[in-house]
Amino acid sequence: MTLAHAVVLQSPIYDSDRLGALVERCLSDGVGLIAISGRDAHKLEAEVDWIIIGDGSNPDRFICTSAHFDDDDQAGIEDALCIASSFGAAAGVIDRAFLLGRTWLKYRLPKA
Repeated sequence: MTLAHAVVLQSPIYDSDRLGALVERCLSDGVGLIAISGRDAHKLEAEVDWIIIGDGSNPDRFICTSAHFDDDDQAGIEDALCIASSFGAAAGVIDRAFLLGRTWLKYRLPKA
C-alpha cells in the first residue's frame, strides 16, 4: 500500500537510521507533505529537508515539510493533523508514522 499524500511524523524518533528510508519511500509514493509534531520537531524537520534536498542536483526531489510543537504535545499533533488534512483533502486520508527501533509503524487516519 502506498503512503497517503500527507504524512504526520511523530518526534522524537527512536532510530534515525530509518528516517532516510521513510523519506525515500515518501518521495517514491508521491507524498506532498510531511508534517512533524512533537519535541524538537523543528530539528527533525531540518534533517528531513536535508535528506530530501541531498546535493541539490535533482529538482524533482520535493516534499513540503512543516514542524508543529507546543508545550502541550496534543496541541502540536492537532496542528500537524490540521495542515495534513488540507494536503490530504482529495484522498481524505492521512498516514501517521512513528519510527521505532528497526521498523516504523504507520497508522492510516480515516476521512474526517
